[in-house]
Amino acid sequence: MTMAGQTINDRLLAARHSLAGQGLAKSVCKATTEECIGPKKKHLDYLVHCTNEPNVSIPHLANLLIERSQNANWVVVYKSLITTHHLMAYGNERFMQYLASSNSTFNLSSFLDKGTVQDGGMGVPGGRMGYDMSPFIRRYAKYLNEKSLSYRAMAFDFCKVKRGKEEGSLRNMNAEKLLKTLPVLQAQLDGLLEFDCQSNDLTNGVINMSFMLLFRDLIRLFACYNDGIINLLEKYFDMNKKHARDALDLYKKFLVRMDRVGEFLKVAENVGIDKGDIPDLTKAPSSLLDALEQHLATLEGRKVSAANTPTQSASYQRTNVKSAVSALSSTSSAFGTAAASSKFDTTNGIDEQLKAQVLAEEEAAMNQYKSKLSSPTSSGAAGASAALTNPFLSSPPASQAGQPIVDLFGAASAQPAAAAAAAPQALATKASDDLLQLGNPFADMFEASGGNAAAAAGATGAALNANNLWMHNNGFNGSTVSSAAATNAFVSDSNFTSVFGNTEPADPCNGIHLKIQRNQVLIGHHNQWRLQLVLAIVQWHMA
Repeated sequence: MTMAGQTINDRLLAARHSLAGQGLAKSVCKATTEECIGPKKKHLDYLVHCTNEPNVSIPHLANLLIERSQNANWVVVYKSLITTHHLMAYGNERFMQYLASSNSTFNLSSFLDKGTVQDGGMGVPGGRMGYDMSPFIRRYAKYLNEKSLSYRAMAFDFCKVKRGKEEGSLRNMNAEKLLKTLPVLQAQLDGLLEFDCQSNDLTNGVINMSFMLLFRDLIRLFACYNDGIINLLEKYFDMNKKHARDALDLYKKFLVRMDRVGEFLKVAENVGIDKGDIPDLTKAPSSLLDALEQHLATLEGRKVSAANTPTQSASYQRTNVKSAVSALSSTSSAFGTAAASSKFDTTNGIDEQLKAQVLAEEEAAMNQYKSKLSSPTSSGAAGASAALTNPFLSSPPASQAGQPIVDLFGAASAQPAAAAAAAPQALATKASDDLLQLGNPFADMFEASGGNAAAAAGATGAALNANNLWMHNNGFNGSTVSSAAATNAFVSDSNFTSVFGNTEPADPCNGIHLKIQRNQVLIGHHNQWRLQLVLAIVQWHMA
């Protein structure tokens, strides 16, 4: 394994998936390479997109990640856990539901990368890095399993529920359900705090990325936890004896976890996270615990101190609860603000202010473009240029209305007066001279639209084509052929008679009918051949 760049194993595995047409497996492989950096954002974004696609198998994706976590290389295993955590946080909820409902969890409680220890630390720069990272991999996998189990128990993710006094899920939960929810939340928070890393342990990009994901979860989990404790304290003096005993036990555990959360936040501050982005922890007064214990003792019938009468005790307890709720509310507000911030939210990869700035610039550019199009000068110039280059216009632009138009497939009515004057001479020829009566449409139209310059060029072309037998006998020259070409008929009269019969009968009336019939046959052949020619030219242009 190398510390920089993908290894041969990574490239071979990606190539194998590419040849097999396994795009999803290739993306998982790219996100969990042996390169000692965190998974690249482009691969994580693609996998997040895959979780939102209905045609992507979520079980297949989860199994691919779990399969990669069974690798012997600690980097591959760690990056597969990070990728899974990222999809839990930012992917579709279907991914979380599958992990919670299936038995496919990370079984890494005994993971240990001995590769770098056996070769004396020469396998990678940093010596015993794989051996040192193994405990964090085991703890990280345990936390992800706890995260899945809490979703299985509650059917929602604590990191995604609403927080706050007005709409907070745990803040407005009834007492009985709250007593069942807080232990599940505590178990997940314990799994996170057991990661137990120090600032000197964050020595590479892999563990740094996992620490940031854990920091993000910690802010959201403790915000929910704090809301639940506030709700618990507000309902404590209205609970029965059993519920009050459970609530007091939960509050004692909350105080212990608050100290451990403070230690985690100190590590985050030491590794470079801005102090302004770390929420402040405001602890409740220590006298609150005494008040809660006295109230429980009263419910259980135990003796209380003689210094406090029941009336004085109740008043004292209510005051302590109000002060504690006020302190915890400030903590809840600080953590709620940090949780709502997208600075550590890598789902979009950019800061919200930068995103708003880019959107404003794009909107200004679009408005400028629309105003340019709506201005009369620019619209007129743009319309003229578009009309000149648009081959699908039904009518020519006004600027070219007086110029001759070259129509390759136009009828005889589109020809100029010179071509119309030569038409009687062309009709005076025999029908067998030009069987299709098609002429050369290209030569006719370009010769008619050329003007005086075209006349001079036509004379030169006629001199050059005088001895060209193909130009005389190709059947396309029609009325514009020279006198030399007129002697070389396309079809002789005898051949025409042998095919279509005698066209000069003795009876003049019958001869007229036969001529009409012959003209109809010729026109039919002419139209059919002309249509085939047009289709062939259109297909050639499209090709």
